[in-house]
Amino acid sequence: MATRPSLGELKHPVHLLALGFGSGLAPYAPGTAGSVVGLLLAWLMSNLAWAWQAGIALLVTLAGIWICGASSRRLGVHDHPAIVLDEIAAMLLLALAVPFGWPWLLAAFALFRVFDIAKPWPIRDVDHSMSGGLGIMLDDVLAAVYAAICLRLVHFVLQVI
Repeated sequence: MATRPSLGELKHPVHLLALGFGSGLAPYAPGTAGSVVGLLLAWLMSNLAWAWQAGIALLVTLAGIWICGASSRRLGVHDHPAIVLDEIAAMLLLALAVPFGWPWLLAAFALFRVFDIAKPWPIRDVDHSMSGGLGIMLDDVLAAVYAAICLRLVHFVLQVI
């Protein structure tokens, strides 16, 4: 298992962002801690126009490719568990795809964590075959897509009933 980075690592801007402002330093379930940060950011951004939310989520995701890759190289471990910017970006993207409201956001959070941990096909293949920042980010984005599809289907069914 990779050694957990210290609080001192947060002094470097790349680590500060990649480690989710310290949430990735959680001793247990750092990915879940990072996902909570993403959930809270999505809620804070909910008063912005959808286009602004989408732009910010896209910017975080695209910048996250470089940031996560750089942090991974500095830590010497590909996709170190403390790197949680990928979970934050995925939650921001997922929040765009579901109706706004705490029940939907909590369901999005729960489903995202299930898909991110279970890594069904092709998420596991992407996770194991791609290196660098793109590989770190893409498996979480795919987990968010899976969660979004499930929640959109549930929303559709609820609208029909």
